[in-house]
Amino acid sequence: MIIAVDAMGGDEGLKVTVKGSIDAINELGVKIVLVGKESLIKEQLNKYKYDVKNIEIVNADEIITNEDEPAMAIRKKKDSSMVVGLNLLKEKKVDAFISSGNTGALLSGGLLLVKRIKGIERPALATVYPTKKGVSLLLDVGANADSKPKYLQQFAIMGSIYSEKILNRKKPKVGLVNIGAEKGKGNDLVKETYEILENTEGINFCGNTEGRDIPNGDIDVLVCDGFVGNIILKLTEGLGLSIFSMLKDTFMESTMSKIGALILKPGLKKFKKQLDYSEYGGAPLLGVKGAVIKAHGSSNDIAIKNAIKQAKLFVENGVIEKIEENIAFGREQNE
Repeated sequence: MIIAVDAMGGDEGLKVTVKGSIDAINELGVKIVLVGKESLIKEQLNKYKYDVKNIEIVNADEIITNEDEPAMAIRKKKDSSMVVGLNLLKEKKVDAFISSGNTGALLSGGLLLVKRIKGIERPALATVYPTKKGVSLLLDVGANADSKPKYLQQFAIMGSIYSEKILNRKKPKVGLVNIGAEKGKGNDLVKETYEILENTEGINFCGNTEGRDIPNGDIDVLVCDGFVGNIILKLTEGLGLSIFSMLKDTFMESTMSKIGALILKPGLKKFKKQLDYSEYGGAPLLGVKGAVIKAHGSSNDIAIKNAIKQAKLFVENGVIEKIEENIAFGREQNE
């Protein structure tokens, strides 16, 4: 399997993309194509030992930054690491593409270059969400700030497939994120979506899910528009950082609290690991005709390696083919 990595993307850039890629070829048995400035990539590669047969460099002289306007950057910066990588995927020269760069540009590139699966109205950005029972899948988390009920129905279908194939959930429970558990609650979008999901074959729809119930982990697939999903995701990230900061301040207040911190340290480290984004890889862009994974902008080498692992599972489990089958079946049912 060949996986392309945007070597220039993310806050840390080459330092982590190269290290994460080398760890992936050593542990996962994949071939990696590093896309970016060849001379700089070689400088980083010289620091490590690896099987040269399993790493290829494709030169790209431009970089899409976080300051670039997404769609314009995709159109204008044709020799950027992101555009070159997406074109490799489009041309089926690689099996998957990973980037921790500009999220908006990656979404635009997925649409403009890789294209949507036939029948998919809008792709969705999905992410695993840590819960008491492990993880749930939350989508959309930012690809579509404005959505229609039909989009959310397709998010539910794609999320169910991903949850089953990648997260190993049998008959994954689907919940519609809402301000109340009752059927009649919410705005027009969620009310209409509820009616549609109730009658959608092939998913295990369990009704509305309130925000306070999300961390319990009773629902496997949490469906919402990208505006709501992004707020949930960013609030959770901020809350997690704040809690650990407050705990640290509390533990440093006295000698007794410092002793208590030492006793609790193993448990706290385990808890922190459960909330660490790097353990979960990245967010797949579901609905495009290729495996596109968005890694966190502040990804470290562990996160890059896990994003590669996620891409490998995505391809091996035929997620795109399964989505194509289900969407085609849905069209036949509606004709």
